[in-house]
Amino acid sequence: MAKMTATKPTKSRAAPAKPAPVPASTVKLAAGDRAPDFSLPDGDGGMRRLKDHAGRKLVLYFYPKDDTSGCTAEAIDFNRLRGAFDEAGTAILGVSPDDPASHAKFASKHGLSIPLAADEDKDMLVAYGVWAEKSMYGRKYMGVERTTMLIGPDGRILRVWDKVKVPGHAEEVLEAAKAAG
Repeated sequence: MAKMTATKPTKSRAAPAKPAPVPASTVKLAAGDRAPDFSLPDGDGGMRRLKDHAGRKLVLYFYPKDDTSGCTAEAIDFNRLRGAFDEAGTAILGVSPDDPASHAKFASKHGLSIPLAADEDKDMLVAYGVWAEKSMYGRKYMGVERTTMLIGPDGRILRVWDKVKVPGHAEEVLEAAKAAG
């Protein structure tokens, strides 16, 4: 009896191309610099733009990932102080590379009323200098360096907080917003 062998199809299937990694930011913004323009989708189905805040102060806080312990605590703190920021003439916008659906789920789960913008392509994160090489347990990877920027009504950066530690941070930013007039 003849032995039967299966033959593989000759058509090859190429694996889908992996997107090129986004390089670390080479820019480091500081007080006095003009804030780079942006237009990003949010978790509510809208768009968030820098120009929408012209004539008003804006807190941009950049965070690594929705629904992680530090990011959740930071969002809850800013959300808790939203009324005081409003009284200080200051809007708040959280930005991470998570998608809008993730933002919507995160906001719903924690009762957040502050807007969260999605920078999946990381263009804004790079422009603002917060996309950086990080290290955890000896492993290097690219991610968001937790940073907050207070932008003045004229679109210039008033203050930058790098490598933010969450406890007490939202209160410190609020005091700076009040002091900025």
